[in-house]
Amino acid sequence: MTTTDTEPPTDAEPGVRPVLAVVGRPNVGKSTLVNRLLGRRAAVVEDVPGVTRDRVAYDATWSGRDFTVVDTGGWDPDARGLGEAVTAQAELAASAADAVLFVVDSTVGITDSDESVVRILRRSGKPIILAANKVDDVRGEAEAAALWALGVGEPYPVSALHGRGSGDLLDAIVDAFPSVPAEEEPDEGGPRRVAIVGKPNVGKSSLLNRLAGEDRVVVDAVAGTTVDPVDELVELGGRTWRFVDTAGIRRRVREESGHEY
Repeated sequence: MTTTDTEPPTDAEPGVRPVLAVVGRPNVGKSTLVNRLLGRRAAVVEDVPGVTRDRVAYDATWSGRDFTVVDTGGWDPDARGLGEAVTAQAELAASAADAVLFVVDSTVGITDSDESVVRILRRSGKPIILAANKVDDVRGEAEAAALWALGVGEPYPVSALHGRGSGDLLDAIVDAFPSVPAEEEPDEGGPRRVAIVGKPNVGKSSLLNRLAGEDRVVVDAVAGTTVDPVDELVELGGRTWRFVDTAGIRRRVREESGHEY
């Protein structure tokens, strides 16, 4: 999406970015929708569930308002193992955000997982914008209307793949932001950036969690857990540093396919 010439809301503090967490169960098109909101291909996307696993932040602009979009992995309250860790990261993203974009697959309708996530989101007290994804035509809008039953307000029909309805959705997102975001990122010319790189399964994500002092990224014994680059601000020696966790570097990358490539 391109920036319009509209002036930012008068109650927005200059230099302060509100945060939008994008959540939903696996394979509803969250990362594709994130790319649509950003107007560029930033999040890794593949037509299989479970590609995104960590909280990944991106800068976005709409109607003169700058904000941060946090993509998350599939939120499944009944998940175990790696899926449970991914769900925990999604829940943390929602609790730290100023507003939550809840993405549902309108072609599937309301599932038990969707209802479980809604109950958790309601307890957070955050503004919730409901995106009815995969609405590619007028007929799909009727399916999207059934999502009123979730009880979180109007479902916004959108096609993350084709862009249908994305402008109305962005308007609703900007309108949902409070005047004072939950957290303000320090702005002193920007912290120094350090990329953590290496082969798969050498402990890059564990190192970032140790530096951050919390479980910021998902860690699992399976190689290739990290897919998208994950940024984390860390205080060391009285200075703020931005560490970037990355996917494992493979020697024969040309032989890889899908999100591994």
